[in-house]
Formats: sequence, C-alpha cells, structure tokens
Amino acid sequence: MKKIISMVAALAMFAMPATAEEYSWKPDKPVTIIVPWSAGGSTDSVTRVLAGELEEALGQTVVIVNQPGAAGSVGTSNAWQADHDGLTWAAGAAIDVGAYQVLGMLDVPATDWQMYLHIANVAVVGANPDSGYKDFGDVLAAMKSDPSSVSVATAGVTSGGHNAMESIAQTAGGEYKHVSYDGGKPAVLAAVSGETKLTTQLASEQAEMIRAGRLVPLAVLADKPLVIEGYGEIPSIKQWVPDIKTANNYFGIWTPADVPANVIETMDKIWANAIANSKAMAEYAANRGAILDPSSGEAAQAAIKPALTQNVFLLFDGGKTKNDPTKYGFTRE
Repeated sequence: MKKIISMVAALAMFAMPATAEEYSWKPDKPVTIIVPWSAGGSTDSVTRVLAGELEEALGQTVVIVNQPGAAGSVGTSNAWQADHDGLTWAAGAAIDVGAYQVLGMLDVPATDWQMYLHIANVAVVGANPDSGYKDFGDVLAAMKSDPSSVSVATAGVTSGGHNAMESIAQTAGGEYKHVSYDGGKPAVLAAVSGETKLTTQLASEQAEMIRAGRLVPLAVLADKPLVIEGYGEIPSIKQWVPDIKTANNYFGIWTPADVPANVIETMDKIWANAIANSKAMAEYAANRGAILDPSSGEAAQAAIKPALTQNVFLLFDGGKTKNDPTKYGFTRE
C-alpha cells in the first residue's frame, strides 16, 4: 500500500507545472517586452496578460514598454539591437515582424527570431452604426461605385487590419480610402467615432465595441462564422467573396534566435506547461473571439507561414513595397 501511495505521489509531482527554481534560466534582472504599438491595442492587451503568467513562471518582474512607430518596426528594431541575452523581447503579430525585411524596415527575417506564439486572431469588418452599410455586400458595391467614400481605419501597413482590407480589394475588386493609425485601439475608436466608416482590425480589438453596439460586425475573414461572447455570430466573408484566402494571424513574443541556449530551453518548457494551460490566456481568447494555440520553435515558424506569405505578396502586389518577396525566400502558394 505504501508503495502505491509513493508512486501516486511521484506521478502527481511529475504532473505539476515547473517552478522558477526548476528552470535552467533564472533571469537576475527584470525582463522587458517591447510592444511596438500604442497602449490598449490587441498586442498590448494580450501581452499584459501574458506578462503576469511569465512573472509567475520565471520568478522575475516582466516590464511592458510601448514603443509605437513605423508599423511596429521601431520597437521591434530596438529589441533586436538590445543585448541578445534573453532579457529583451518584442511582441506583436508574426505577419508584421516577418514582413519588415520585404518592406525595407528591418533586415531580419522571421527565421532569425526565436518565436513563441500564443493566440490566433482573425480580422473583422466592423462598421460605424451610421455608415449606411446594412451588410458586407453594401461595402463591396461602394468600393466599386464610390471608393473614396469607403474609409477604413487600420493600424497601418503590415497590420492585420490593412492585410485584411488589401486581401478584400485584390480578390473582390474595387478600392477604398485607407486611414492609418498607430495601433489597433485608435483605429477601432476612429470607426466608433465616425472618423471612418469602417475598421478591419482584429476581433480581439473590436469585441468590446461590438458587444456595446458601437460597431456593427459585417463579416469575419475566416472560413467559418465567428461567435463572440455576449454578441453572437458574425458571418464569414466567404458568403460574399468565396475565393478569398484566409489564414490565422498569430500573435506572440520573440527574441533573437542566438540568445543563450538555457533561455530557449526554459521558455520552451514554460510555453508547453504554463502558457498552454493558462486559464487567464484562455479566458482572454474566449472573450475576444481569438484562439489559444501556443507553439514555439519550428512549430511556430510553420504556423505563421500561410498568413505571412499571403501578407508579403499582398504588400508587393498592392504596390506597398517594390521589393519582390521571392528574393527573400518567399514562394507564392
């Protein structure tokens, strides 16, 4: 009987999440995560939830620093230029950081970052209630008959919102008036206030305003309808544009891949244990219409490939960059 009890106790100990003392990397200084967008947007809000989980796992303070500018490349560049010691990270959407090289903003490919992804986001076409658009079909009609009237707020070139609108325009035809802001939150607020008629930012950034009735969700850029807690179902854009390509927009944090091996070993364990089983992260995802889908290393690089490839060719085909993505190893799918 004693032997059985001992075995059960041992198995219970094995199943318990690792503590800071058990990890090979024990940072002796606060860890900084640079959010290259303004406060309150999707990157900022989810990274603050993540920071709490990392603090508990590492036993060290995690500091969030907002450094917006140049489609997020300013803060990301600062993370790259810092010491490659694991104490400085950047946060954001992988389609952004992976496109900077093609855009000529930062000559660092996605593969040179050690990536840790947590949630997958989808973009939503959200309209001001006074926009006059009853459904997404009205938007498509206006893009062809009166494109200057279709004002769309996004977080700037490379952002999930801009990528979504470019995909719509290039697949369905028509044009629109792009209005750029320094982050998802100000872009969403622009549509809420009536500065623009639409925003195509992420569901996680629009969810609160959708629930409050201050934005009307016309379509989600996904193969299937999206359900947002407290609102209901948003129809798939494929109801109107069946040929449009959709891909999950993964968010996470990253640091240069040449950081010490014990940093990567420790973060891999934290991701597989603490983050994959995080109640706080799961609740955030459910509340914002996102999906908790943690991955790291090669799995993370594979996960970001569809959306990143789509993004860089949309930028090139749309004239947002003269740099041909194929020169940087991208191939059309």
